[in-house]
Amino acid sequence: MSTMRAAVLTAPKRFELRDVPVPSVGPDDVLVRVTRTGICGTDIHIFNGHYAADQLPLIPGHEFCGTIAEMGTNVRHLAPGTRVVVDINIGCGTCFWCRRNEVLNCAEVTQVGIGRDGAFAEFVAVPARLAIPVEANIADEVLVLTEPLACVVRAARKARATFGQSVVIFGAGPIGNLHVQMMRLVGAAPIIVADLSAERSRMALEAGADAAVSDPAELKKTVLRMTGGRGADLVVESVGNRKLYEQAFDLTRRGGHIAFFGITSRGETVPLDILRTVLEETSLKGSVAGMGEDMHDALTLLSHGRFRTDDFTKASYSLENIQAAFDTLGERPHDLKTQIAIAA
Repeated sequence: MSTMRAAVLTAPKRFELRDVPVPSVGPDDVLVRVTRTGICGTDIHIFNGHYAADQLPLIPGHEFCGTIAEMGTNVRHLAPGTRVVVDINIGCGTCFWCRRNEVLNCAEVTQVGIGRDGAFAEFVAVPARLAIPVEANIADEVLVLTEPLACVVRAARKARATFGQSVVIFGAGPIGNLHVQMMRLVGAAPIIVADLSAERSRMALEAGADAAVSDPAELKKTVLRMTGGRGADLVVESVGNRKLYEQAFDLTRRGGHIAFFGITSRGETVPLDILRTVLEETSLKGSVAGMGEDMHDALTLLSHGRFRTDDFTKASYSLENIQAAFDTLGERPHDLKTQIAIAA
């Protein structure tokens, strides 16, 4: 095949289905035949023109799985037909940051579906070293959760989340729900979720949260009541809202930690009481993308059924209906994840 079907985002909020050239494969690359791709919050930001607008026109899509269709001449560790997921973060591989698995800080970094064409298409070419073979018998609709779960794995690792910690999570959407499940898995308690959606709050409780607060006026009271008046050991902002980031400081105990996770518009800031932060030994850590071992760990967790995934696998659209899939996202709060079926 010389051409493939792809959904090209030509302008904010507008996809065009096009026949485009199949990506070329370099000697160290593989061509992945995409089977399924998930819609990520970052994809929504790109769709709305809030992120990576300078990259348009673009084929988005970075939460995906598929099979190896073609291999570069130097690739020896994979075989045609191998099922794979892909680490989307492409760095130089040799610099200080790449060696430390901090690829997003590499001067040459790009990301599949964000800085280069991605997986809302029949095929995508990626460096072979970033294609991870899937050995377990795991359904595609679960497999596409590997990349978003890897982001959550990394956030928990950066925050040093552990048993007995009290946690507040802003947001009960797909990533917020995964944060809840991750904190449950590491033994954090209590886990308190804040989200305006009653439906998603209910789903967060089913996923393992100890409390879900939909009324912002009740949040601080709930946190203090459930933490002995101290405030939370850890607060995770997974929405990307400046006001919630500000509120996180008010909910964190002295000596606590705030995980900066949700993406805001570029240049947004929050006021920081420097003296209070110093004296109370508050720690802050940013994290957004899973990479390297985060991806392998996420795949292992999914392969062994450590996460509830049913609420992530109910909404599926064809590539031809991708515009409708994006246009109706706000009308479907009960669908934690919307997936695009590319090939059988």
